[in-house]
Amino acid sequence: MDAVRLLVGTRKGAFILTSDTGRREWNVTGPYFGGWEVYHLTGSPADPSRLYAAPSMAWFGQVVQRSDDGGETWEPVDNRFVYEGTPGTHQWYDGTSTPWEFTRVWHFEPAPGDPDTVYAGVEDAALFRTTDGGHTWHELPGLRQHATASGWMPGAGGLCLHSILLDPRGNGRIYTAISAAGVFRSDDGGHSWQAANRGLLTDGIPDPDAEAGHCVHRLALHPSRPDVLFMQKHWDVMRSDDGAESWTEISGNLPTDFGFPVAVHSHEPDTVYVVPITSDSLHYPPDGRLRVYRSRTGGQEWEPLTAGLPQRHCYVNVLRDAMAVDTLDECGVYFGTTGGQVYASADAGDNWTPVVHDLPPVLSVEAQTLA
Repeated sequence: MDAVRLLVGTRKGAFILTSDTGRREWNVTGPYFGGWEVYHLTGSPADPSRLYAAPSMAWFGQVVQRSDDGGETWEPVDNRFVYEGTPGTHQWYDGTSTPWEFTRVWHFEPAPGDPDTVYAGVEDAALFRTTDGGHTWHELPGLRQHATASGWMPGAGGLCLHSILLDPRGNGRIYTAISAAGVFRSDDGGHSWQAANRGLLTDGIPDPDAEAGHCVHRLALHPSRPDVLFMQKHWDVMRSDDGAESWTEISGNLPTDFGFPVAVHSHEPDTVYVVPITSDSLHYPPDGRLRVYRSRTGGQEWEPLTAGLPQRHCYVNVLRDAMAVDTLDECGVYFGTTGGQVYASADAGDNWTPVVHDLPPVLSVEAQTLA
């Protein structure tokens, strides 16, 4: 019986990888939506058979797809993401104003208790929600109406809302991260928002108290400690212990503090994983050695995890949504690369095995624990 399902989005379609509790042998199916860029593919915690995918193509645009049988069959649902209220503008790379324009979905975040409720982070940066399984999507416009929004500027990948964290206490708290604007928190279910970037430092922003303008790459938290957040930023790995009221750098002894993903062990809230790359212009591992770094102390002290990973002539990258963990007793950790490899560790990162070698560049990896 399948115990783990990996949902993998790539530049040329989506793939589903399944294994038993041993996580040694894997079955690979796909591609689904062949030829389409699938920025994100994820499943509902409330119903693992309910999957949502975000295939897009320059010619045909964005089409949201939904499966009710674990990916065996798919149906297109609503692809209309319409900005609400006064359109307004944001800044372009050269500082000029440009209207908000929907491009694609970057990330889906299903609600933990309802398979029909899903949040979507899109480009240009906005947050949408469906409560009917994807048949209709409505913007939560309070985020884009934040006082700083006219000054938001795209990162290298676009003005994307890529991280959505729902507080597991069910108190209406939502965290989002936007490249390149920063972190924003809502305490009322997405109606109103506050910037949550105190303690972040960014070259090019001379004001250390600037509310926005920071290029955050990824957010993560452990459900047992929802006020503790971890961040991989455009330079710097950061931690907050007060619900993103403030941030402290925890890069410590990392060989470089630039990277994209960050993940937290499913049973150890102080065990954190990152994948450093050389720099913001050299998107490959330092010295061509692919290494995941793990901290068991919540940051500062990091150890390289190399067993089973290539340590010579490796020049791939691991993108922001391309790392995940399962919830089996021995926590599994997974990541995909821009070289088309997906690696799995069944022992919390001590040893790695390539599940598949030759997929298109991997954009996202999600892990579903089925048994």
